[in-house]
Amino acid sequence: QLHLVGSGGGLVQAGGSLRLSCTAPEPTFSSYAMGWFRQAASGNEREFVARISWTGDATYYADSVKGRFTISRDNDKNAVYLQMSSLKPEDTAVYYCAAKYYKGSDDPNVYDYWGQGTQVTVSS
Repeated sequence: QLHLVGSGGGLVQAGGSLRLSCTAPEPTFSSYAMGWFRQAASGNEREFVARISWTGDATYYADSVKGRFTISRDNDKNAVYLQMSSLKPEDTAVYYCAAKYYKGSDDPNVYDYWGQGTQVTVSS
């Protein structure tokens, strides 16, 4: 089991940057692919944002964030990060980190563990 704790959200102006973090105390963290998803207040489903393989060698992004967001991980610190730049009002959402054993996916329904979510608000 993983206990994921997300942090780093906040209020930022359009064009600004934020870095989200997600940590877990369990040493098995490094065996999990990690993903970031978001859910807007008006949205019914969690939207895929980015994911990274358990080794950190492979990264994948939603088209809407490609070139603006960067996902990374540090398995020595049991942490995954989402660096968000050139933020837009439409990026406003609650952002969740999630873990899936071994192989990741863009589908939020197949993830095993979830963090509690952190609010990101981008003002115009």
